[in-house]
Amino acid sequence: MMETVKDGIVTAVKGGGNIFQATVTTTTEALTTALKDAGKVGASATEAIADTASGAIHGAADVGAHFGHASKGIMVGVLRGTKRVGSEAIDTIGHTAGVVIQSTAEVGGKLEHAATGLVEGAIHSAKELGVSTEDAVSAVADGALKAAGKVGSTAVETVHSAVTRAAHDAKVELKQPKVAVPVTSSR
Repeated sequence: MMETVKDGIVTAVKGGGNIFQATVTTTTEALTTALKDAGKVGASATEAIADTASGAIHGAADVGAHFGHASKGIMVGVLRGTKRVGSEAIDTIGHTAGVVIQSTAEVGGKLEHAATGLVEGAIHSAKELGVSTEDAVSAVADGALKAAGKVGSTAVETVHSAVTRAAHDAKVELKQPKVAVPVTSSR
């Protein structure tokens, strides 16, 4: 699934599409199909989200796309594709944010751009998910910071700063302005 999503992003962008729309469309379609065809729930859905989001980031990296626009599109696409609302949507937001940050680090992308895009995507989707903007942005912060903690202390600082700035720019007050994350050595 990851390769299919990656190839879909690359094809769409090389064909003249913009990265935001390419990631929204590709991730929505991939998840809708995967979850419907296999009747996936729980851990399988989590795995499908991870494969889809990771594939989209790798595709964005392959075409040199802006990670902020790609991440926003991934967040919107995952939320549309899973059709989750309420507390399930909050869990999905956090999981997606973690996968995107981890994948962005793997490809050497700009974590601050990815984190900003995740916040923008969560804000964009909050109302249709039946969740508050604050809860959506807090879920991004939680998931993104946990993933950044696995990358290293500089990643945590970068992601925290970007999430805080993006939330402030959108006039959203984070419920948990700084999440305690165990930081591993970046050696």
